[in-house]
Amino acid sequence: MKMGSSKCNLDVSGLCKTLLIFCMILYFVFIALSNQYPNCPASDFFSPFWKTSILKSSSVLSPAISNYSRTNRSHLVFGLVGSEKAWHHRKAYIESWWRPNNTRGFLFLDKVPTAGLLPWSGASPTYKVSDDLTKFLNKTDVTAQRIIHGIMETFREDHENLRWLVMGDDDSIFFLDNIVDVLAKLDHTKYYYLGGQSEFILSNYWFSFSQGFGGAGFMLSAPLARALAKGMKSCLKRYAHLNAADLTTMTCIADIGVSLSPLKGIHQMDLRGDASGFLSSHPQFPLMSLHHFDMVQPIFPSMDRAESTRHLMKAAEVDQSRILQQTICHHRQSNWTFSISWGYSAHIYERIMPRSYLQYPIETFKTWGRSPRPPHYMFNTRRPSNDPCEAPHLFFFESIEKTPKNEIFTSFSRAWPRGLLACSSTGNHTAEIISKINVFSPATKRSEIDRSECCDVVRIDGTKVDVKFRECITDEIMA
Repeated sequence: MKMGSSKCNLDVSGLCKTLLIFCMILYFVFIALSNQYPNCPASDFFSPFWKTSILKSSSVLSPAISNYSRTNRSHLVFGLVGSEKAWHHRKAYIESWWRPNNTRGFLFLDKVPTAGLLPWSGASPTYKVSDDLTKFLNKTDVTAQRIIHGIMETFREDHENLRWLVMGDDDSIFFLDNIVDVLAKLDHTKYYYLGGQSEFILSNYWFSFSQGFGGAGFMLSAPLARALAKGMKSCLKRYAHLNAADLTTMTCIADIGVSLSPLKGIHQMDLRGDASGFLSSHPQFPLMSLHHFDMVQPIFPSMDRAESTRHLMKAAEVDQSRILQQTICHHRQSNWTFSISWGYSAHIYERIMPRSYLQYPIETFKTWGRSPRPPHYMFNTRRPSNDPCEAPHLFFFESIEKTPKNEIFTSFSRAWPRGLLACSSTGNHTAEIISKINVFSPATKRSEIDRSECCDVVRIDGTKVDVKFRECITDEIMA
């Protein structure tokens, strides 16, 4: 027993000596490195070890990598493509959402601005004239190639600390806070091609269901933007025969090995006429962009297109997380249903209707092009009706302000008389007398839209209705 114990002690003693010598060597190496690099913090010597440990332990957090700061507006660069001729009236669209000295990006025009645009407005993005590609491609019509070449030109002009490159047209409005919030959930070091499809089925069929329609905007993560910019000239040569900019963009991106990830909040608005039915039943996703303002009627009554965009942005400036989000509630004593598209419109129906039905847009709009037979759209619709139990009373956003009670007060005023009798099957409780709907919502933005908000009709006082938004109760049913 004593011999075994002595042998064990010797083994332990030898191990301790070995560890002591190793620690002394490590200490002298550390001192030598510290003297050689006096400005380098001591913690940096060990950063490969602890950073690896942190990344492993936080791998369950979110798709965005954890050792980067949260994506913010400064990490986005916009490349907007337009024409000098159209900019005279389209500048109002861009200036409604552009934040000077706070938004990075450029407007690429087809030629130098004429006197009518000079001196250049400080409320507009800095302009650049697009590169001349006619000689390079040996063709006169390079419209499609000019637009995709704008990706490379934007990246060339400004790519420092870039995480996302956002491309779009000059007749679109973008919702910057929502874009940032959506992109912040993704890992910008990966390859991402984000965009929206057309609402008109045949547009997707004619061009591609796999392309992001660029007028409404598409987003490229930094690695993809860099790869696309680097291979731009060879790709344009390879596909010089294509005459559609968005299809060419998708084709070049596909050659890199990346496919489109569609987002419901990016809207090409390939619609014509009255788009109010579409905007009043927005998909349950943050609103990111609206395109083709020249092709639809002004979205607010008694306003022109420029005034309409500025009016919508009044609500967006207060709370973008709720903008156009549809909330449903009922006043059962009157058998009324309220459908509120926050910051845009409010409808009153004279019977109880479920959300499953009201989520379908009223087809107030017409198809983008000739469409001989249904289906026409990438979503279900409901037809306008003259049935007093089906037709809504229409109200539109009028004003917005924050209250001392830490709420947002939004008022909606009646657009025009409905001109129909009351719904007799539910008791003839007409809503024709209502002229204004006041909505109170929390001042805090919604960080997640996994479920719509609920609301309560808290007061009906003569011609006015007060509605209060809240988070839905667990298992609450909107029917």
